[in-house]
Amino acid sequence: MSVVLAALTSDPNLLKCELSRLAGQVLVQTEPRANAMGVGAYAQDEVLLRRLAVVEAVPSLESLAPPTESEALLFHAGRLPLGASLEENTQPFRSRRWLFAHQGAISGFDQLRGPLMASLPEHLQRQVRGGTDSEVLFALFLRQLRDVGRTDDPRLEPHVAGRLLADTAREVVKRSMDLGIPRASTLNLVATNGLLLVATRCGEEPLYYSRLEGGAECEPCGVTASTPESQPAVGAHRRRRTVVVASHLQRPGSWVELPRGTTLAVGLDLQVQLLQGN
Repeated sequence: MSVVLAALTSDPNLLKCELSRLAGQVLVQTEPRANAMGVGAYAQDEVLLRRLAVVEAVPSLESLAPPTESEALLFHAGRLPLGASLEENTQPFRSRRWLFAHQGAISGFDQLRGPLMASLPEHLQRQVRGGTDSEVLFALFLRQLRDVGRTDDPRLEPHVAGRLLADTAREVVKRSMDLGIPRASTLNLVATNGLLLVATRCGEEPLYYSRLEGGAECEPCGVTASTPESQPAVGAHRRRRTVVVASHLQRPGSWVELPRGTTLAVGLDLQVQLLQGN
């Protein structure tokens, strides 16, 4: 099963610090081992996307951080079939400012691919270059955004984006039922545009979230309990807040399992909204 990890933080300068706090809490590699990993983040108006092939060692959480400040990060690790293009099939997928990852699988995808692709406008059909069900899901989500005219809207409300992500999962479930596909799909979907983070759980596979509150100590930054309060870094670390979404945990701790059929929506105010019904 693939792995997904996402974060939205109040202080883009401290994203690396926040990832270091997750050490011992989350997994970024499972068995069977991933042979493709991708991580997306932001550098002001640019989207940064890195893809890694044939991963020999488990990457550290800190190493996932971009070289520049970023409010958001989306990581995915999974296995690609032999011969599949790393460039075209590795998640997260990107379109403009949107990053998207899917953990799970669409049951009966061979039957569903045709109808799902036919539901897309031509420009989104052309955007699907790989062979994965996950990329088709992303295109469906982009169609949802396009249909309400909010694809590039920086004022897009988190709850609206969350509803559209949930509608994406609902559409696949309905089409599966219409075609008589008996086995349920796993559709854990996560998306961000750098200004908001949304995640929806549809299926048996769990998805978790946690809210990291500020603290005065940070090993990567060398901030300790004895660091003078007059140092700007102390105040910055006390004020930081981050919401994290993860599919695989080492230690549950303060993590909350997202109930089935629930969508999480978070904006830059870091207020968590839980939307029911998908």
